Amino acid sequence: MDPQKPRIEIGTFTADEMYEDVGGCPGGGVVVVIGYVSGRQCVVVANDATVKAGAWFPITAKKNLRAQEISMENHLPIIYLVDSAGVFLPMQDEVFPDKEHFGRIFRNNAIMSSHGIIQVAAIMGSCVAGGAYLPIMSDEALIVNKTGTIFLAGSYLVKAAIGEDIDNETLGGATTQSEISGVTDYKCENDKDCLDKIKKIFDKIGKYEAAGYDKAEPKMPAKDPKEIYGLIPETREKPYDMRDIIERLVDNSDFEEYKAEYGKSILCGLARIEGWAVGIVANQRKIVKSKKGEMQIGGVIYSDSADKAARFVMNCNQKKIPLVFLQDVTGFMVGSRSEHGGIIKDGAKLVNAMSNSVVPKLTVIIGNSYGAGNYAMCGKAYDPRLIVAWPTAQIAVMGGEQAGKTLLQIQVSAMKAKGKEVSKEEEKKLLDSIMDKYNKQLSPYYAASRLWVDEIIDPLDTRKWISMGIEMANHAPITRPYNVGVLQT
Repeated sequence: MDPQKPRIEIGTFTADEMYEDVGGCPGGGVVVVIGYVSGRQCVVVANDATVKAGAWFPITAKKNLRAQEISMENHLPIIYLVDSAGVFLPMQDEVFPDKEHFGRIFRNNAIMSSHGIIQVAAIMGSCVAGGAYLPIMSDEALIVNKTGTIFLAGSYLVKAAIGEDIDNETLGGATTQSEISGVTDYKCENDKDCLDKIKKIFDKIGKYEAAGYDKAEPKMPAKDPKEIYGLIPETREKPYDMRDIIERLVDNSDFEEYKAEYGKSILCGLARIEGWAVGIVANQRKIVKSKKGEMQIGGVIYSDSADKAARFVMNCNQKKIPLVFLQDVTGFMVGSRSEHGGIIKDGAKLVNAMSNSVVPKLTVIIGNSYGAGNYAMCGKAYDPRLIVAWPTAQIAVMGGEQAGKTLLQIQVSAMKAKGKEVSKEEEKKLLDSIMDKYNKQLSPYYAASRLWVDEIIDPLDTRKWISMGIEMANHAPITRPYNVGVLQT
């Protein structure tokens, strides 16, 4: 990768504290990086052969599919550096047969090629069984002499299946596959020669058709970004002004706010990040007064806020401006007043407008990300091009205290229904047990381990992630009109 260019890694915490009964699978056994090769932005996917010989666990498939998804959504070239023993056999039933399992990788290879998305694969170690299809279904395949091998069945399986006695190098090494079978396109003398050849291939790639998102000369924020570290309160219930965060993220700290006096629990507005024009939708954590003079709780989405944000999202699509969602949300407002005011209808408008967006969406989870608030603010299920979390993030269906008390009530009621009396001491012990488990699941590291977010990032890297995300989205022109279908008004 070009040394002077920025890069971002996807899924560093993948499989953290997972698969511990079989020794773990750090990083899912694969490294995924978005960066630049010969000046071309691309995705690089590299097997980590130090983790179970690069074998595929269920989460490995999920991480590889996420890399391909990024490549497909953004028409971004992809490089595979292959060194894998194939499926991790003790878990084959969780890796092999389903729609989002191992086989989907090769289906994607074919679809990507038909869409003109460049794929280059380097066979730098073992490449066996179904895994042999990935490099050969790529546009071009390189193989390293004496270390790279590719075959449908290795020498042991060949011996067992048909009785043929042959070594792996003769069966499927670089000489065999480059000079006899013609399976691979380039024979490389060593790893450096192989990587240099990839750089030369990328150096000659033609220009792409751009989507045309607006970019000006980048400027640093006028307010010191490092002050972000002191702006998030230690206690997450304590309010703060999201404008203070935004002004330390955007160019020249210039934020042109939309409908500033309406729907105050969501901030909407236009800005630039590293020169790119963006529309920002952010939860306001400060306690504010509504247009009717009612106090609104910070981080809660009210009807007027949902209505405003939906209209802003539609405007950004009209003007071809990428959307950035800054999440610190506890959910939608509940209670009779909200229900009578049509909170479900207004929330549905926002979800509809955001879901049908044709401009790229990028999501940063700063603090809370609870329940339907996660959905309305473009959570993972709503196809953000990139979704990242700060270390201060929490992701769950509801906050820990509310969830703990709800689960406690359910369990205590079930025990009483069976005729068992529950003492205060037993209730406390039960609540502590529930809270320990739930708080672990709230952690951003729990989410990152399962790829619910692409990465946990230093807040000071937020501008880089958003900028690189829009740059990669600019490779993929918009191909359909913006249409929200039926909206309840």
